[in-house]
Amino acid sequence: MLYFARGSRTEVITHSEVRDILHDVFDSMGRRNRVLALPPDITRLNSFAGPITEMCYEYFGDRLTDIMPAIGTHTPMTDDQLSFMFGHTPLELFRKHDWRNDVVTVGEVPSSYIEKVSEGRLHYSWKAQVNKLLLNPGFDLILSIGQVVPHEVIGMANYNKNIFVGVGGSDGINKSHFLGATYGMERIMGRAKSPVRDILEYSSQHFIKNLPIVYIQTVLSKGYDGQMKLRGLYIGDDFECFRRAADLALQVNFIMVEKPIRKCLVWLDPEEFKSTWLGNKAIYRTRMALADGAELIIMAPALKEFGEDPAIDSLIRKYGYKGTPATLRAVEQNDDLKANLGAAAHLIHGSSEDRFTITYCPGPDMSRTEIEEVGFCWDSLGEVMKRNSPVSLHDGWNIVNGEEIYYISNPALGLWAHPDRFND
Repeated sequence: MLYFARGSRTEVITHSEVRDILHDVFDSMGRRNRVLALPPDITRLNSFAGPITEMCYEYFGDRLTDIMPAIGTHTPMTDDQLSFMFGHTPLELFRKHDWRNDVVTVGEVPSSYIEKVSEGRLHYSWKAQVNKLLLNPGFDLILSIGQVVPHEVIGMANYNKNIFVGVGGSDGINKSHFLGATYGMERIMGRAKSPVRDILEYSSQHFIKNLPIVYIQTVLSKGYDGQMKLRGLYIGDDFECFRRAADLALQVNFIMVEKPIRKCLVWLDPEEFKSTWLGNKAIYRTRMALADGAELIIMAPALKEFGEDPAIDSLIRKYGYKGTPATLRAVEQNDDLKANLGAAAHLIHGSSEDRFTITYCPGPDMSRTEIEEVGFCWDSLGEVMKRNSPVSLHDGWNIVNGEEIYYISNPALGLWAHPDRFND
């Protein structure tokens, strides 16, 4: 069912309008007595999900009894981060998701279906897992809140990914990420429909159809003033609602460059990016726009770790970003990586496959040795910023000391490609 749909490339939906829309939609649903909200975490700070969650609390009051950020494998949010993102929403409402220990398997997608959607690449079954809190029969409304934006694993983020990955379990997360990686990022990114989405949709229809989930989905892009603008708001409980949001996200978050980029400079906001697990968006969101032999330089002042989960961090340090063939061999030969296919997928996502160079410029919390040992090049953040100060650059093409540079201020907000590498 579609409760609300509005959006366009030029739309700007204001805070007050969102509040009125939510009130109208919630009124139309009839009274709900116990509500669970599933917003994204701090890595989706620009999703508008923070204000929406706060508005939900304003509407439902003490009937909004639980809020669980859909962190997936990310580090749980601190109290300061919760207050920063969700405003005056009481901290005592927030619950932490434990993706390794706190989940229930609600069903299993058969191996025959995985073989079909992977085009014969994979032969395992897939466990549909969710945090056990979602199965509490006391909830008469579950609000899944988040942003639809191009994504490396599934094509377009949000919708039921928020359920089966955001508050999902290790088997579901690992195997879905590996499916996306082996199928091919460049065949997936920017598409509403993908093999990974297929298994999530199968699971939605077969295993959680009776859960009272309503999706509140946003689409955002930067305005001419450099500020994020809410371009679309879509509220519903089915794929059609998501598809509409994805159509708009493809229009406003997809940047088609007129020529392949030879040198790309990416800034990672220190409030948002503290790991390569997240920061590698700079790699996979730009790879379809980069020329062969291109130079990708990533300025990462807050970088302090590779994986946000200690076990995954250790695996990244052990195996490094060595490309698809080396990673697949490592999976075959090593039980620790075989048991953490999500980490293996991430290693594939973070490799250039020897097509372009990747240079990380970290702050003081990550050493040159650490960067180089996982397969990246290193450069001094201070020296790079002297030569190419982000303050003096604008998103897109720039000329710096006679050299053409393409600058991206936040890789999480878009997907970049050249027509030769993107076939819709």
